[in-house]
Amino acid sequence: MNLPDSIQSLINALERMPGIGPKSASRLAFYLLRAPDDLSLSLALALTELKTKTAFCQECFNITDAGRDRCDVCESRKRDGAVVCIVEESLDVLALERTGAFNGKYHVLQGVLNPIEGIGPDDLKIKQLVARVAKGEIKEVILATNPSMEGDATALYLQGQLKPYGVHVTRLARGLPMGGDLEYADQNTLQRALSGRQDM
Repeated sequence: MNLPDSIQSLINALERMPGIGPKSASRLAFYLLRAPDDLSLSLALALTELKTKTAFCQECFNITDAGRDRCDVCESRKRDGAVVCIVEESLDVLALERTGAFNGKYHVLQGVLNPIEGIGPDDLKIKQLVARVAKGEIKEVILATNPSMEGDATALYLQGQLKPYGVHVTRLARGLPMGGDLEYADQNTLQRALSGRQDM
């Protein structure tokens, strides 16, 4: 049985999203078909506004409102501009902001190096980071990429790019989570916890 073009095109669009396969896409499409009109229409409006009412900050490349050159963090005089935390995505900024523990500024790479998927340095906001550091106002760069092969490779690459500027480069500590048991920790986590141990 052939589906109507409108349903098939929605399924195809949903399948292109990360973590959604053909079955999930079909379930979502048929759910929206049966859902009240206001749900489908509000979703359509939200998707449209996502593209028309948001933009990227021209300084740190985090998300901001359309029509603004800089985000709230970059505009704030209360933030320490001498310390910049490098993250992969805007969601990472939200996670760090929820802690309330960081008062510096950010730089969003908008991804990580991944040669297998064809993502190289020119596909990320690395040149813009180097240009920010080259101005000489930044004293510390915190590399907060994810603890993955790609995240570690990106951090190592950034360290090399920033070395000529004499900026202090640090990496987020890694190790055992709160409430975690040693017996359940994997070998890499334990090794990083041991190498990153601190004085008490």
